[in-house]
Amino acid sequence: MAVKTVETGLEERWRDILAVHARTMCEIDRVLHPHGLGASDFEVLDILATESPREGDQCRVQNLAGRVHLSQSALSRLIGRLEKDGLVERSMCVEDRRGVYVSLTRKGRALHTEVLPLQRGVLARMLDDA
Repeated sequence: MAVKTVETGLEERWRDILAVHARTMCEIDRVLHPHGLGASDFEVLDILATESPREGDQCRVQNLAGRVHLSQSALSRLIGRLEKDGLVERSMCVEDRRGVYVSLTRKGRALHTEVLPLQRGVLARMLDDA
């Protein structure tokens, strides 16, 4: 019989957290798929809606990168897809030519509002069991 140490207890807790995260992300992907979104897409829309609550508000991509769990290049590709779908717009930062702003379009805000209850419902179901 294996002896349970503090280290193995931490390991088990960590694996439990990862399992809840994986199940939750899969479920969010499943419920948002009919709307053309995945969990990461929604996360970006949700952050933009929170950080830029009024139409026309902008958020620096660099600020998004610090909040989503994607590499800079993956985030850039995701924003490109959202832009292609008409959900966000990108613009250059006048003060810092390396900086890029992103903002929700009306279509992006409407879709976020439509799917927000679905994503929050998944979180409630999945995390209440955790």
